[in-house]
Amino acid sequence: MKIREVEERTPRLVEQLVDVWEASVRATHLFLSANEIAEIKRYVPQALMGVAHLVVAERDDGAPAAFMGVQDGKLEMLFLAPEERGKGLGRQLLEHGIQRYAVESLAVNEQNPQARDFYEHMGFQVFERSELDEQGNPYPILYMRRETAAP
Repeated sequence: MKIREVEERTPRLVEQLVDVWEASVRATHLFLSANEIAEIKRYVPQALMGVAHLVVAERDDGAPAAFMGVQDGKLEMLFLAPEERGKGLGRQLLEHGIQRYAVESLAVNEQNPQARDFYEHMGFQVFERSELDEQGNPYPILYMRRETAAP
């Protein structure tokens, strides 16, 4: 697996990353309906194009297996193809983000306990909770920061 920051966000790459995003969300965000996933999916290309640092983990054939987005020390997104979960790829990406982009905070859906457990294992702790997600939906968000980060 090769981890690299994307230099050119081509339509094809964005399409591939949206596919990774959708497969990941369907495997982990079991609280979302198919309609909600379809609605959110409409905004994923814009998020991919707008994030400051877009980092992709590529398979040997160059196809993306996972990706993360980082902006101003915050992990904005981290998604893995379902078949890559549990193999250490999420850890590699997050460690890359911490070392290269000074990631010290993130937000995660409270109803995604595997992600929360992963981030806690990686040294992040909840410091704030919101009853609603960024779109005002009733999906609580946990705001986390690294234990070593200043309050």
